[in-house]
Amino acid sequence: MQLLEETPADWWEVEALYDLCFAPGREALSSYRLRDGVPPVAALCLLLRDRDGVAAAIRFWPVRVGDADVLLLGPIAVHPTHQGEGLGGWLMRESLARAAELGWSRVLLVGDAPYYSRFGFSVLENVIMPPPTNPARVLGLELVPGAWDKIAGEVVKTEVISEK
Repeated sequence: MQLLEETPADWWEVEALYDLCFAPGREALSSYRLRDGVPPVAALCLLLRDRDGVAAAIRFWPVRVGDADVLLLGPIAVHPTHQGEGLGGWLMRESLARAAELGWSRVLLVGDAPYYSRFGFSVLENVIMPPPTNPARVLGLELVPGAWDKIAGEVVKTEVISEK
């Protein structure tokens, strides 16, 4: 298994993985409205490739909450033939370590708190994703202690890409 940064040549293969792993209509979710027309943070978009193709992938996007730069994690997916092998955890740990190395201080995602708590994510009480997002699924992680302190408000799309 090779850990690689996603390249433009990988885009459609990764999109096919996301189509396979997520329900139809995934692009109608509020997270996608924040990503539409905004390039991902390329240095953090990783994939795991084996001899058969892309086995797992993760992407990150820049967003803002108030005056704060935030990384929006997602999607992350593991091909059904590789689920249960720890590939998702590998991508999470590696990409979050790289984000910290690049100077990012906080990460946001929409997901299942019991699952993502193992990576340090917890519910963000004062951060509001566009509707119809369930507030209990709005999760954050501090890559720098105190990074979410006093950060509150609506998550908004950004046009500014910073590799930090």
